[in-house]
This record gives sequence, structure tokens and C-alpha cells, in this order.
Amino acid sequence: MNENKLFLVDEDNHKADILKDNPWIENLFEGAYTVDVDRKILYWNHGAETITGYKAEDIIRRSCFDNILNHVDEDGVGLCFDGCPLKATIEDGMEREAAVYLQHKSGHRVPVKVRTMPLRDSEKNIIGALELFTENKDEVSLRNSLESYKKQSFEDPLTKAANRRYFTAIIESKIREFKIMGTTFGIAFLDIDNFKLINDTYGHEVGDKVIKVLAETVQSTYRKNDSLGRWGGEEFIILFSDVSADGLMIAAEKIRKLVAASSLRLSNQELKITISIGATIVVESDDPESIVTRADQLMYTSKKSGKNKVTLG
Repeated sequence: MNENKLFLVDEDNHKADILKDNPWIENLFEGAYTVDVDRKILYWNHGAETITGYKAEDIIRRSCFDNILNHVDEDGVGLCFDGCPLKATIEDGMEREAAVYLQHKSGHRVPVKVRTMPLRDSEKNIIGALELFTENKDEVSLRNSLESYKKQSFEDPLTKAANRRYFTAIIESKIREFKIMGTTFGIAFLDIDNFKLINDTYGHEVGDKVIKVLAETVQSTYRKNDSLGRWGGEEFIILFSDVSADGLMIAAEKIRKLVAASSLRLSNQELKITISIGATIVVESDDPESIVTRADQLMYTSKKSGKNKVTLG
């Protein structure tokens, strides 16, 4: 295929040779590269060199799936052979946008936003694709913020769960992922029933032990991609990744039952522990405050309806 005859054709059949008629593409801030239908790279601009560390001579004529950029998603799953937006665009002619991580020449991962579009000849046949990509500054900023939170001690010292400040950043990260990638999640707001009475009756030392029993029970049950945060006092939040409303209810009920089956052994008795839970799934309009507030209100519904319950909303 002739490199100098790659055309973008719009709905009015206007065409432009992207290498000749649009010299601006060479100096775009964004990275830009083109491939043929076999995903052999035919063009690589200065922006692509800056973002990836690869020069054009390192890249031209190589296949994009030849472990060069090695695109992966948020979970580290490779996209070059399954889930590649560039490949899908070549196959169906649809433009796509995605948030992925490419591999820099030096080896580290770079979060980027990519946009793919088909390349056509004068007869509108697909003969390749163009990918534009730019560093995802929001993700970089968030990643740096998370590291900053870690340095400021992100753990609650009593339970080893994430503290409120760090857990807020986790929720923010998940909301960004949801809005970019569509990956849903849910949270469960937990509150220990009758905790003031426990403190007043047995003292704060026993109260702290009750809190630790709850945290350890929860930490032994959730999946590795889920997170536990201590929101304050006897309040905790669990974030469940990639879960439906039904799945969230099942997970929250499981934790409620396991906590109810737990107890704190005192010298002359066993102190039973129960929790009330409010659970909710993220929606498009959510920010960290709104989703936590909604779950908190649902938790109070559980309290008012008898405690030791889960309310989903």
C-alpha cells in the first residue's frame, strides 16, 4: 500500500491526504499514527515521539501489536489482540474513544486518551486507521494525588483500613473510571448498631475491639479489587468494583450475616455485634460526596427499620 495515498473521507465525499494536504498533523501536540489493514504502522508524528519516547525510525513498518506500545486497560489486561479500539475501527469503520495505558520506550506506563478513526480510499473502502492519543493529565494528576495521600499515612491506625481522606480519593478514582470506561461500582455504608451503648457500658477500649472485629471480618470476605475505608468512629465504607445492583445486595448481605455471626469474647460473656448497611450503585451525576451521602441515608433507613439490615437504593 502506498503511504502517500491514505485518505480521510467525510460524509460529503471530501477527501484529504493526511500526509500531504494536512502538514499540521506532523506538529500536533497529540500523538498521531496510521496503520494499514494489517495494522502495520505507516506514519508516526512528533507528538507520538514525545509521548512514547519512540522515534519514527523505531516504529515505521512495524506492527502495532508487536509489543511496541502494548496497550493495556486499567486492570493491566492487554488490548492488542482482544479489545483493541484501532482493530475494531478497521473492522467496522466506527470512530472510538478510550482511556488506556501505553508502554513508554523506557518501560513505564503512560495513561492516555485515544481516539481512532478509519482511513479510506477514494472509493470509501477502509484501507487502514488513524489513532490520535494524548497523555491523560487527569489520570496523571489523580495518580500523583493518591501517592501524596499515601505519604501522609493513608491507613487508619486502629483497623488498617484506608482512612477517610485516602478512601475519598479511591472513590474519586472509581468515579473517573466509571465516566471514562463505563465500569460500574457500588458502595456499602456500614454503621455498628448500638455502639454508643457498647462504649457507655464496657468502655472505649472494648469499643475499639468491637471496631477491630468488624474491620477484620469485612477484610476477610471482600475481593482483592474491593476496598474498605473507615469513614469515622464506628462508620465504614466498602467499595465493590465492577458489581451490579443484585451483586451489591448479595455482597452486603453476606457481610451483614458474617458480622452478626461474630462476637467479641469478654471475660464473662460474648458481646454480639450487628451492623446496619446502606448500599448504592454509582450513577452518572455522582461525585464522592453525593454517592456517600446517598449510602449514608440508606443506612439510616436500615437503622429506623429495626437495625441489622441492608437497604439498597
